[in-house]
Amino acid sequence: MAHLKGLITSVLLLFTLILFGQGNTGELLQNITSRDKQTLNGVWQIIVDPLENGYYDYRYKPKADGYFANAKMQSPSDLIEYDFDSSEELRVPGDWNTQLEKLYYYEGTIWYKKSFDFAKRPEQQTYVYFEAVNYDAKVYLNGKFVGAHIGGYTPFQFEVTDKLKEKDNFLVVKVDNKRLREAVPTVNTDWWNYGGITRSVHLVNVPRQHISDYVVRLAPDNAQMITGWVALSGSKTNDAVTISIPELKQTHTVNVDSEGRANFSFKAKPALWSPQNPKLYQVTIKTAHDAVQDEIGFRHIETQGSKILLNGESIFFKGISIHEEAPFKTGRVTSVEECRILLGWAKELGCNFVRLAHYPHSEAMVREAEKMGLMIWSEIPVYWTILYDNLDTYQNAEQQLTAMISRDKNRAGVMFWSIANETPVSDSRNLFLGNLAKQARALDNSRLITAALEIHSGGKNEKIIDDPLGAVVDVIGINSYCGWYSGAPSLCPDIVWKNNYDKPMIMSEVGGGALQGLHGETNERWTEEYQADVYLKNLEMVRKIDFLVGLSPWILMDFRSARRPLKKIQNDFNRKGLISEQGVRKKAFFVLQEYYLKEN
Repeated sequence: MAHLKGLITSVLLLFTLILFGQGNTGELLQNITSRDKQTLNGVWQIIVDPLENGYYDYRYKPKADGYFANAKMQSPSDLIEYDFDSSEELRVPGDWNTQLEKLYYYEGTIWYKKSFDFAKRPEQQTYVYFEAVNYDAKVYLNGKFVGAHIGGYTPFQFEVTDKLKEKDNFLVVKVDNKRLREAVPTVNTDWWNYGGITRSVHLVNVPRQHISDYVVRLAPDNAQMITGWVALSGSKTNDAVTISIPELKQTHTVNVDSEGRANFSFKAKPALWSPQNPKLYQVTIKTAHDAVQDEIGFRHIETQGSKILLNGESIFFKGISIHEEAPFKTGRVTSVEECRILLGWAKELGCNFVRLAHYPHSEAMVREAEKMGLMIWSEIPVYWTILYDNLDTYQNAEQQLTAMISRDKNRAGVMFWSIANETPVSDSRNLFLGNLAKQARALDNSRLITAALEIHSGGKNEKIIDDPLGAVVDVIGINSYCGWYSGAPSLCPDIVWKNNYDKPMIMSEVGGGALQGLHGETNERWTEEYQADVYLKNLEMVRKIDFLVGLSPWILMDFRSARRPLKKIQNDFNRKGLISEQGVRKKAFFVLQEYYLKEN
């Protein structure tokens, strides 16, 4: 029976993968930073709605005149039991948990409303573009439904050209961050479930015939060849597209085919992007009606046995994991300046690599890391106990993976697409993640696929990497907490690691917790001395792993987590940060910094 269930699951998941198409790159406009746009950031009116009265009637059926109608009294006898104009306010972008004390633990529905004017333009299309909303968003413009999106960390858009007015527009978003067993991530995580419109909102204006998507990258087998494609929306066969890179003295014109797509390839000798030289070139893509500019780097990443080669040379990934938690004030990161602070701390630590965990971080974070010469591990929140035999869960994960790749496929700094973290081995899990890996490779074959795999103990002091997912990924990620969740720190240096796959391994998590400012002996848990000793002993261990190509210890900065209630120590924070939430470095920061400065 179990075999039959597994077979059925395999067939259904394969059908889903075929049905939704491996070549689909999504409908997202590429490179929002270069577009003509009007911001909708700022103060929004909100209504907290834990019973969803603004959406369902008392028979629990959707209303035709819910809060999205933004109704106003027309006569003294009208009964309208809500009013955005006299309601509370929240800043967008931002999470609601840290803006209003009463919403600190809140999980449920909040309605957001923003009023604005808009200058309509002939021959233009307008999209409302959300960089991220956590988690379930239903969007209405001027009382009319325009679309819905599920997933808390990826962008989405809806065309609203014909729904806009010159004056007195109102945009209403029903935001629901309730955790769900079938969701991605699922109900149990180790980071804060920040609710709200957590990233920026734009009205994006484009010509009716516009550049919708593109790829510009180094050819996979030739460092002196630039290749890619451009997709146009509203185009006609043979419409011309010009790609120019002035610094390389390259300008080339190609024509789109019947599907509005133009492929190109031309010889060039770009300086290759690397941590030592994070070179980006100004690239312009132009048609008769539209033009987009981007800063693009060129590089090649591949594996060779248990090594990773960047531009043909072996490289060691000196990294750190980062949550998208704002320094000093905590809560969700909302500004480029906050991204720069976190990434600047990583550079100070001696990093050339950041693991942006456990979900796609903002486009600003990715772009700033690339500019600073930091290689990037980007992942989706397939985390712990996802429902691996649920078709809707799979499609949700695939959609998030597709959106992440669609947005960041032109960022040279992104080296890894990660498809999972610490997922228990089973047939349905193996199929689920195997299909995600196939999807990632179909969308983008210029990067390496990775995941944090499972391990098990062998003989005395042995750790064996034999997770079946090891056969699927290009690079093996391993989370190991010797000295914190298992054994004393003194035992760590004697661990022997065995790898059943001739593939490189990154120690994607390692470390322990400490309350900044708490001091004591090295055997006193939660002290800075204990955490520093955990790092010292684990670094002795990793030096002996001959297939290790890098590490990204857990984690740069303390971050909020509802799993961490210990008073006087955790206070709803995971304390494994090398830096406190107030920006103070702990002793372990300097231990890892010294190791990285000595590592080639």
